[in-house]
Amino acid sequence: MPKIRTSRTKKPPEGFEEIESILDDYAKKMRDAENESHEGKRRTESLWPIMRISHTRSRYIYELYYKREAISKELYEWLLKEGYADAGLIAKWKKMGYEKLCCVRCIQSQDMNYQGSTCICRVPKADLKSGTVIQCSHCGCRGCSSDS
Repeated sequence: MPKIRTSRTKKPPEGFEEIESILDDYAKKMRDAENESHEGKRRTESLWPIMRISHTRSRYIYELYYKREAISKELYEWLLKEGYADAGLIAKWKKMGYEKLCCVRCIQSQDMNYQGSTCICRVPKADLKSGTVIQCSHCGCRGCSSDS
């Protein structure tokens, strides 16, 4: 979640004005997802929309800097520092095999059912039985393996 800007905070670098409206749209979507009713959902299911919005916002900033080279390094680092994007997730996206990773929690082995393994969404679809529908219990992802 981005930090709240006040009159005492450092001004954003040049180029922020161009992407500010899109980041504001993401902030509105995040507020709507946070205020959405949680009745009839498991505790983890209520967090899925929030994680998806956070992922798409981070992906947008990642693609602006690394793919399209549309923002400066100074602006990119400021966005990470201010919390507009998940720095850990972006660091994983730069590594081979993690290009489509949905969240960092899916690769942490301590939270999984079987010790030393990763989330079911990280298994390539070719390695699963045909007709099997998978869904991550942490974030709701339906498969973020680079092979899928």
